[in-house]
Amino acid sequence: MARIIVASTPAHGHVSPLLTAATALSARGHDVTMLTGARFESAVTAAKVVFTPLPAAGDYDDRNLTERFPERTQVTEGIEQVGFDLMHIFGNPAVGQYRSLRRLVGETGATTVISDSHFFGALALKLASPEAGGPTMVALGTAPPPRYDPESRWRIRDGLAHVRDIFRSLGAPLPGDILDAMLTVPDHYLQLGVPGFEYPRDDLPPSFRFIGPMPAVPEGLHALPDWWPDLNGSRPVVVVTQGTLANAELAALAAPAIRALAGSSALVVVVTGRSGGAADVRALLPRLPENVRLTDYFPFGLLLPHADVLVTNGGFGGVQTALRHGVPMVVAGASEDKPQVAARVAWSGTGIDMGTGRPDTEHLRTAVDTVLRTRRFRDRARQIRKELASYDAIRSLSGIVENTFRPLDHGSELSSAGTPWHASPTGRS
Repeated sequence: MARIIVASTPAHGHVSPLLTAATALSARGHDVTMLTGARFESAVTAAKVVFTPLPAAGDYDDRNLTERFPERTQVTEGIEQVGFDLMHIFGNPAVGQYRSLRRLVGETGATTVISDSHFFGALALKLASPEAGGPTMVALGTAPPPRYDPESRWRIRDGLAHVRDIFRSLGAPLPGDILDAMLTVPDHYLQLGVPGFEYPRDDLPPSFRFIGPMPAVPEGLHALPDWWPDLNGSRPVVVVTQGTLANAELAALAAPAIRALAGSSALVVVVTGRSGGAADVRALLPRLPENVRLTDYFPFGLLLPHADVLVTNGGFGGVQTALRHGVPMVVAGASEDKPQVAARVAWSGTGIDMGTGRPDTEHLRTAVDTVLRTRRFRDRARQIRKELASYDAIRSLSGIVENTFRPLDHGSELSSAGTPWHASPTGRS
């Protein structure tokens, strides 16, 4: 039995895959403690994993970041927002994260620490205690592996310098800047996803591996909406979402998508991703078109098998879910890492990148029509679906955990469950 600490940034897109991993490792008989935000306590304990809350100073509710970080509304979406987030959302919490991890390692005798790639406290723990015998550090890539050119790094230099100062204050100086350290410091960097969704790169460390997707969480029983029989295959289905994070202003994508597709031959299902979202859309558009169905939330595991196109703002988890079901996309996102995700959708041939988080109706209608009519987008999405299905993320992760004091034989464990980052993707369009 291994003693494991799973640590996650308190945001749904980070917690969800980390909790799936924690649950699976606990089911294999390991002693697992999860360190994350207080609002996830019930989900963690329901999974029979020991819960430990993050310090209040480093905890927040990602459903309303502006309440905790009001200055963020004054920052331009895009690279400037990345700099703000490095400083405030990921950088400042690293102090409490580091201290909590250090305490938990001492209390539990943990042999492995698994964290999401943006949980900087785990990097600080590794850098402050580089001697042999400390816990094996595993980072789970819950966003695209960072790749910023010199100009972008210059534009976020204040954020990078701020994070560097934080690490120095903890006695854990960074080797380079944080964007590189995220990849190079962990003993293992396990990227969710597959090579077919990543640019060819020669800058990734030997510790980097793709491990495919986390297994889908069982959806359980859900009452089907009254419009469910409309998903009968008689017409194309377009699903629209703004995800679970950047969905406060539904006038950015949800409302334009409804206007763009009003009266089309497609059935349009809009999932706002938050409580009260449907009411907000109705306030913007009191008379919904006949072909539109609207809901706050509905499990994508049930909905996407019926979809022909997903219109999304590019949340990494949502895009991976669409690809798991072989659904091509139209992506319009400008915040967080969404432009990077959108660019990979375009590069991989699985959809169209609108290049903005606020598309106009004409261009959005054209993009959706193009994806619906053009077979290569659907074919590429299905090729990526097949590639995703060939991986076993839990097997890869448990192989590391269960061999934590022995060098991992990449030729055995990962050869069948995970592919080196430089593996050649097939079927490029």
